Amino acid sequence: MPAFELVQPGSVTDALGVLNRHGADAWVMAGGMDTFDWLKDRIKKPRVVVDLGMINDLRGIKDSGGGLEIGAMTTLTTIANDPMVKQRFPLLAEAALIVASPQIRNQGTLGGNVSQDARCWYYRAGWPCYRAGGNICYADTPTAVNREHAIFNADRCVAVNPSDTAPALIALDAQFVIKNGDNERVVGADEFFIGPGIDITRLTSLRPGDLLTAIRIPATFAGKAHYFEKVRDRQVWDFALVNIAASMNVSGPTISDARMVVNGVSATPYRLNNVEAFIKGKARDKATADQAADMAVEGAVTLRHNAYKVPLMKALVKRAIRGDAAWTS
Repeated sequence: MPAFELVQPGSVTDALGVLNRHGADAWVMAGGMDTFDWLKDRIKKPRVVVDLGMINDLRGIKDSGGGLEIGAMTTLTTIANDPMVKQRFPLLAEAALIVASPQIRNQGTLGGNVSQDARCWYYRAGWPCYRAGGNICYADTPTAVNREHAIFNADRCVAVNPSDTAPALIALDAQFVIKNGDNERVVGADEFFIGPGIDITRLTSLRPGDLLTAIRIPATFAGKAHYFEKVRDRQVWDFALVNIAASMNVSGPTISDARMVVNGVSATPYRLNNVEAFIKGKARDKATADQAADMAVEGAVTLRHNAYKVPLMKALVKRAIRGDAAWTS
C-alpha cells in the first residue's frame, strides 16, 4: 500500500477536526472493505486515512418515534440481526443480510455500504476514464466488456451504483445525517446519491470535510409490505447484476402507496416513479405487474453485453408487485 498517515479519532468532534484540517487529502475509512481494495491496488493515494473504528457514538440502533436511527458505523450483521430492524423494516434487514459474505458483513458498515465507490473494472484498475479525470469511458466503446454496466441515465460514465442497502433506504424514505465542522445537514436518500450529470467523480453528495454520522428511517413504511431481491452471478460475495427494493402499503388486494427502487442499472439507485404512480389504487395482481414491468424499462439504452438487464429488471418488478417467493416471469 502507499504510505499514509493513519489517524484514529475517538470522537465525532475529533474526526471532524481532522477532516477540516486535511480537506480533500483525507480519506474516511469505515469498515475498510472498499478502502483496502483501493489502497492495495495503489490507485488511491490519500495523505491521511481517518479510521472511524474507535468512535462508539457512530454505532448502534435506537428508536426514533416509531422509526429508527442507525449509526453509520453499525455493521451490516448487526442490522440484519437486530430485532427492531427485523420487526419494523425487514426490507433493510434482508438487504443487509445479502451483502457480500458473512465475514464482510461482520466488518462492513451501513455507512460504508452506501458510500462505496463504483466497481467498474476499468475505473478500479486505474484507467484514465471520465470518472478518474480523463476524457473517455472505456466501458462504452465497441469492444468494451460492459456486462455489469448502466442501462439508464448514462452521462459519459456508464458505471452503476453497487450498494445493496441503498435501494432499500430510498424505498423506506430514509434520511442521511451529515456533519461538517459545526454544521449539520440532513439529506433525503434520493438526494444523497448523485449521478455523473452532477459530479462524475463521485456517487454521493459527500464533500471534503463531510462525515456521515447516522441514517434515520421514518415510521412511514414500518411493518408494511415489502420485497427485496438480488440477482448475482454467485450466491455469496458478489455484487448485484440487478437488485430491487419495494415498500408498499397494501389494503386487502389493493396497493394504496408504494416506493420501488432498482439498483445495478444506473449511476444512482433508480427509483421507478412512473411505476409507483401507476400501481397506486390497483390490485397487487398479474395484470398490474405486467403493465408496470413494461413501464419500468421505458427509456433503457443497452450496451454490447448488458441487454439481459432489461428482461431481468422486468421480471423483478413483476415479482415485487405480486409478492412472489419464487422465480416466475
